[in-house]
Amino acid sequence: MKVLIQSPLEPDFVQDPYALYARVLAEDPVQYWEDYGMMAVFDAATVHALLRDRRLGRAVPEDQRTPVPDHLHRFDAVERHSMLDLEPPTHTRLRGLVLRAFTSRRVKALAPDIDEICTDLLNGFPDAPFDLIPAFCTALPVRVIARLLGVPEEMSDQLLQWSNTMVAMYQANCTHQTEVAADQAAAEFSAFLASYIEKRRADPRDDLITHLIAAEEDGEKLSHPEMIGTCILLLNAGHEATVHTLGNAVKALLEHETPALAPDAIAATVEEALRFDPPLHMFTRYAYEDLEVGGYRLEKGKQVALMLGAAGRDPARFNAPDLFDPFRDPAPHAAFGGGLHFCVGAPLARLELQMGLQRLFAHAPHLKLVEKPTYSNTYHFHGLTRLQVTV
Repeated sequence: MKVLIQSPLEPDFVQDPYALYARVLAEDPVQYWEDYGMMAVFDAATVHALLRDRRLGRAVPEDQRTPVPDHLHRFDAVERHSMLDLEPPTHTRLRGLVLRAFTSRRVKALAPDIDEICTDLLNGFPDAPFDLIPAFCTALPVRVIARLLGVPEEMSDQLLQWSNTMVAMYQANCTHQTEVAADQAAAEFSAFLASYIEKRRADPRDDLITHLIAAEEDGEKLSHPEMIGTCILLLNAGHEATVHTLGNAVKALLEHETPALAPDAIAATVEEALRFDPPLHMFTRYAYEDLEVGGYRLEKGKQVALMLGAAGRDPARFNAPDLFDPFRDPAPHAAFGGGLHFCVGAPLARLELQMGLQRLFAHAPHLKLVEKPTYSNTYHFHGLTRLQVTV
């Protein structure tokens, strides 16, 4: 197996990881990434297959579990109830209960809220150049999530701060200071939700927290810690992905001058944006038994990195993969994952992205970049730190 040496902290790589992906795909799409100490899979066919392979999973194998450091106990109290890191049967029960509350009807019912929030944000755009990331790309998803959960919308900034601090744990440049801050944020976020959940028990409303309280399957309900973990996951994962995709999509549309935003084209445009420049580039899983991957042996207990960002640029699946083309023939991408861990919030993300892009470009048809956009140094997340534009 070829050995890949590439620091995930190198600025040039963070700004353009696709050059490396193209080289690896041309050599051997399965390589040992020395910087991560694990096998990494880059081609679309194998990534999609492994996402659905039940011999792999997110839960840490029993014999690899270690004591939680004292400074991360409160963070761990949230994470141990996250669907993202659980496997059946616990994952099956949790996901089933969440889907009973997070229905397609409920997602569609958020369309007027998304439209109203867009109007408010767009009306606040200045005439002078400004950064679209905080002004629109960040503000829209966090306010939508606040309305979905039923928490006060004026708390959006606080929710965002907690979310950003916790999500920093999954970035390549995580430090001890990052961990301490994430633990504190988890404690504060959990305390707020615990109090708010009790309010909704006493005063039910038409919001997701109320529906999560009511959700029941085969006589089972979400426990209090599971409800807190689920709400935090929905905010952290859903918000993070939508912010990055919205910013990356605007960048792609402006740089390629491809305004495919008509009602009959917008869905394809969003899917192309997710393929072309997805928000998450790496998704790791554990092998629960020995298996063969691309002609190589992956031993039980080892981790493998599924390179979602590279899979979307695989020339074996996509013609001219480095071209942003909303009119290309559709082919499945991996931006929302797959299998048991397919993103539960994908329908809401798609609705936000479609409506947000349409409203943005209808309001500012002459939107232009005023400087080269830059990505945050946060691999394996991939999103812009700044998107300076003028209307």
